[in-house]
Order: sequence, then structure tokens, then C-alpha cells
Amino acid sequence: MSAKPLHLGWFTNFAVDEWTRPFSGGGGDPWDGGFYIDMARAMERACFDYIMLEDTLMISEAYGGNTEMYLKHNIMGPKADPSPLAALIGANTTNLGVVATFSTMAYPPFMLARLCSTLDNICRGRFGWNIVTTGEDLAAQNFGMDKLPPRQLRYDMADEYVELVKQLWASWEPDAVVRDPATGTYADYTKIKPINFKGTYYSSRGPLNCAPSPQGRPAFVQAGGSPRGREFAAMTADSIIAPSMGVAGLKAYRDDVRARAEAGGRDPDEIKVLFVVAPILGETEAEAKDKAARIIEAPDYYEKTLALVAAITDIDFSKFDLDQPLPHLTTNGEQGSLDAFQQSGSGKTLRQLCADQLSRGLDGLVGTPDQVAERMGEVMAEVGGDGFLITRPFTTNISRQYINEICEGLVPALQRRGLARTRYTPGATLRQMLREF
Repeated sequence: MSAKPLHLGWFTNFAVDEWTRPFSGGGGDPWDGGFYIDMARAMERACFDYIMLEDTLMISEAYGGNTEMYLKHNIMGPKADPSPLAALIGANTTNLGVVATFSTMAYPPFMLARLCSTLDNICRGRFGWNIVTTGEDLAAQNFGMDKLPPRQLRYDMADEYVELVKQLWASWEPDAVVRDPATGTYADYTKIKPINFKGTYYSSRGPLNCAPSPQGRPAFVQAGGSPRGREFAAMTADSIIAPSMGVAGLKAYRDDVRARAEAGGRDPDEIKVLFVVAPILGETEAEAKDKAARIIEAPDYYEKTLALVAAITDIDFSKFDLDQPLPHLTTNGEQGSLDAFQQSGSGKTLRQLCADQLSRGLDGLVGTPDQVAERMGEVMAEVGGDGFLITRPFTTNISRQYINEICEGLVPALQRRGLARTRYTPGATLRQMLREF
């Protein structure tokens, strides 16, 4: 097994914490951000690279044609804006990276560039932007559109959007701020200039009207699943979020985006691919397996699973028989997530596909911390890198108990094997942290 350290992140959102299970504290009020500050501090003690705050811009009606399942089970809603939470976490941590999700559909480029620079300053160079184009027509309708553009066009627009915001971030030269008391000069106006960007989809005069941030630009995070999405991620991202599947699928995905990056003139080692997993841990293997069984055997497991996958993919899975194989499906939503879920050609029934989602598609992650750490090391040795993005098991909400199991159980087991960092480099930015190994 390779002893190369793994990069570790955590995929969560500013939403409801666990409130239905024992040891959940009854589900307090998460909306002041205190729960997530505590979570981030636990992650920082465990030396995670970053916390990633997912977001969507609607309450889904994908499952069953209405919002009932989503609001009953607090699936993908309610959720709060990630930007204030990113600022809170950044101000209450010292080393942990903080990534927030902002949609190119929802933010004018100038406002996005300004927001990200502000957050990178608050986070002292540890901020990242999770770039999404949005995959739900209901979200588009909240912004005055009837439906989303086709996926190909959304990515073409995103290419131009990213180029524009990069130019806005570069509209201040690195030494533009002089703070010279002798002349009373804060900034040298000759080093801050308009960009006069005029593209096919966007335009902006510039310059940006806020001071440059420590990184110059935030770290870029992106989840590219479809071929066009992978191309965008390979040419843009510092870290890629990828769905888990069999080990061969993980290796094929990472090899593909690295090849695309190299073909486009990028060093593929600049990109860290983190696969989404949801380990289920116990003091013994039997205890962990019993936890997993209890989740799957809950009467609402399949309903909640299908509602969540429906929200992500914009497909109503209530129309399909649980005990029949799922036909091959396509979507204008998140095709990569759909492909990972449907496992085309496997012959599995919809019920079996739902069961596979419990630990997010990768086997061997139910057991003791040592067993799961060993498995994670084996997987990465075969795949080649780069790490994992922890999230909650399907149909459950995040809880302090689960955070402690990961941060105080699994991560120390990884550290004992040389598979996780044990300290931060003082003062490292998020982009520097991602490139340290």
C-alpha cells in the first residue's frame, strides 16, 4: 500500500442537523452557524484540507411532482445561504480550507468575483469557490427563466464566466496597494485598470472595487460528471468532486480527467480528485454492520433515497418499480450523478441501486476505523490518488456523533498508516495546501 497522504474534505451544506435519532441532541437550531463552527473546528483538529458547503437554489418537486417528501424529510431543504457561513467558519478557524458553492446562473460575474475576494480575505487565503452551473429547471424559474439552457451551452457559458472573473481578480496588480503614509496613498491607481471584457454571454468593464485577496483568486472546486463536465473540471479546477463507484470506475474517472488536463496544457498533478464516500463506523465490525442495516431497514429509507437522487438528477423515480431493473436514463440535470447511481448494464433492481447508495457507492467502508482506513488506503493505491470527500450516509442528517466518529476515529487510523496529514503548514493557502502532495 502506498503511504502517500490522502487529501481529505467534507461535503455538507448549511441545513438541518440530525434530529430524529438517538444521541442527536434533538436537533437544535442550526441557523446561527454554531453547529458548523464546531464541526469545522473538529475537522481542523483532524487536519482536513477543506469543508465544502454545497447549495441549491430551490425546493425540489422532482419526486412525485410536489414538495411533500422534501419538506417532510428535510431533503435538500430548507437550507441557508453558504456565504455567511463560510465567513463564520473562516473567522473561527486558522488552517482549514472553506469552500462555498455559487452558481454561474445566479450570480452576475462582477458580484461573484467581489464576494469571493471578500471571503478569501476573511478566510486569510483559505477560501475556495465550488463552481456549479445549476442543474434544476425549478432553480432557473426562481431567477426569471422558464428552464435551464442545455448542459453543453451551460458549460460554454461557464468557460466564459470563469475567464471573466479571473480577469476581474487580476484587474489589481499584486503591488497595487501601497499604503504609503508619506504621500497619503492607499492604492496606486495606475496599477488598477478596467478589463473591458466583452464576450458572447457576459461583459464587464471592471476593475473590481475591492482589495485583492491573499490567493489572488480562490481555489476552484468543481464536480464534472458528464464528458463536457469533465472537460470543464479538467481545465479549471484545483480540486474535483467525484462520485464514488467501483474501484475500476474511480481509476477510470481520475485517469480521464488527468488526461484531459494534460491534453489541454495543464499539469495534471495540480488537480486533486476527491471521491465522495460515507464511511459507517463502529467499535467492532458487527456494530458497524448493524448500524448500516438499521439505516436500510428504516421504513422510509427507499423513499428518502429516491427523493434525494431525484432532486439531484431532476428525474421522478416514484414512477419506477423498486423491484425491476432501472432503464437507462439521461437528464439535463446532473448526468454524472445519474450515471453513478444507475450503474447501467449491471442488471440491478432499483431497490438494489438504492441499497448501494448507503455508503455512496464504494464497498468496504462499513467497519471499524482501522478496517475502513485500511480499505481507503488500498483503494487509493489502486486508483493512484488523490483522496476522499466525506459525507453523511444516505438518508441521514449530519450529527455530532458522526463528526466525532470520523474526526476522532477514522482520521487517526489513517494518520497511523501515514495516509493523512498530521499537521498543517503554517500560513498555507488552500491552493498551496492542495498542492503539498
